Amino acid sequence: MTAVPATIAEEAPAGLPTARQVRTHLRRARRRHHDHSLGDVLGSAYVVVLFVGMYGWFAISASRNLLDSPSVGRAEPGVRWWLALAALLAGGGLVWRGLRAFGPLLVTPATQSWVTSAPIDRRAWLAPRLAVLLTGAAVGTAALGVAVAALGGVTDAAALGWAAAAGAGWGVAALALSVVAQSSRAGRRWPTLAGAVPMVAAAAITAVVVLTGRLGEGLPRPSATPTIALVAVAVPLALVATVLAVRALPRVDRATLTTGAQFANAAATATVLLDPSLLAGLVESRRWRRVGRVRSSRFRAGPGWWALLQADVRRLRRHPSAVLIWAGLVGVQYAAALALPGLAGVAQVVFAYLAVSRLTGGLRAVSRSAGLRRTLGGSDALLRGVHVVVPALGAGLWWLLTLPSLPGVDAGPAWLAPTLALGVVAAAFRAGTRPPLDYGGATVNTPFGMVPVDLLRQGARGPALLAVVVLVQLFLG
Repeated sequence: MTAVPATIAEEAPAGLPTARQVRTHLRRARRRHHDHSLGDVLGSAYVVVLFVGMYGWFAISASRNLLDSPSVGRAEPGVRWWLALAALLAGGGLVWRGLRAFGPLLVTPATQSWVTSAPIDRRAWLAPRLAVLLTGAAVGTAALGVAVAALGGVTDAAALGWAAAAGAGWGVAALALSVVAQSSRAGRRWPTLAGAVPMVAAAAITAVVVLTGRLGEGLPRPSATPTIALVAVAVPLALVATVLAVRALPRVDRATLTTGAQFANAAATATVLLDPSLLAGLVESRRWRRVGRVRSSRFRAGPGWWALLQADVRRLRRHPSAVLIWAGLVGVQYAAALALPGLAGVAQVVFAYLAVSRLTGGLRAVSRSAGLRRTLGGSDALLRGVHVVVPALGAGLWWLLTLPSLPGVDAGPAWLAPTLALGVVAAAFRAGTRPPLDYGGATVNTPFGMVPVDLLRQGARGPALLAVVVLVQLFLG
């Protein structure tokens, strides 16, 4: 058999429309079905840019004032510098995972059926999308670079320009490489390593900073920020990655194009309906499909609740990322206590809630499926009580491991720590047992529009109780 070429435009029959002609035809068809003028589009874009700039600058100013406030405590400049570097590396790893989940190239189901399935040059069809994504990545990461520099106290215009150039270069490089990874054949491991390396580096830097800070000798801050060096590395990398991405466009198959579209549609629906469980359900189903095949073993003999408890423990063993995040938040708590000593108690409550929430997979499963509860038997209270044991034990162990991170003045009375831990477990329990959202509740007419009060109340189940626990820690800690 002869090999199939990367693009089939060369073997297409004469008279087949090109990608540009198909795109022009679709654009004309869309214009006949909407009445939005160019002024309306530009006006909407202006409002979005205005709000992003206004609230972004407000967030930067508020964060700078918070870092300089005596209420958060004074920290060594080197500690904050190195922890900020670790946060940027961890954020880069998370962004890479997000790009891999979204595609980043994606098409709608209609485009998949009528365009990408036709003998049209795949590179010519996807190239404009790639150009738009690269431009958006450059603009967004340049703004992020300026924000990070301004947050660090940089006011010089030239320094802010170098920060914007560094952010734009690394953003373009990351997006272009993610397109290359999207077109990679099965068996290549470099996309996984590209996401794991910055996370491991962030964990290592955080561990070193925490250990040196606990010993009393913090890491010194570098005399100069290597912004120019970052630009010197990012620009050539971005150029090479862009060339590789353009060359890899013909190898992007329809499966990867539609997988990202499914994820994007779920994210948009969850945002519009204010229901994060829609996106979380898709992510969880993908995670369990990646497990594929597991090794079965029998449960130890005992009553029904004992078997359910063993199944919940085994769920964590087959989902090791939950335990890794739980353990990683221990180091994050120690880092937050070094960078913001005055907010160490509040950070402990918030991070404990995030850590415990990673252990409530079984609780969410039995709470959101009445059919599963009927199949398992027993009362709803028994089933939920059995599946809250693992989160409760995880909360207690996490609290004991992070208790030394609090200064003595922030520890509070002896009864405060177990009370806060129980409050965190209760908040995670309420969030995990939240029923499906009811969209028929009351709304209130405000100067900002109709506000779905009842919908917000249902969505705040769990986080609202966490806010109460935070207030208790602030007043009594």
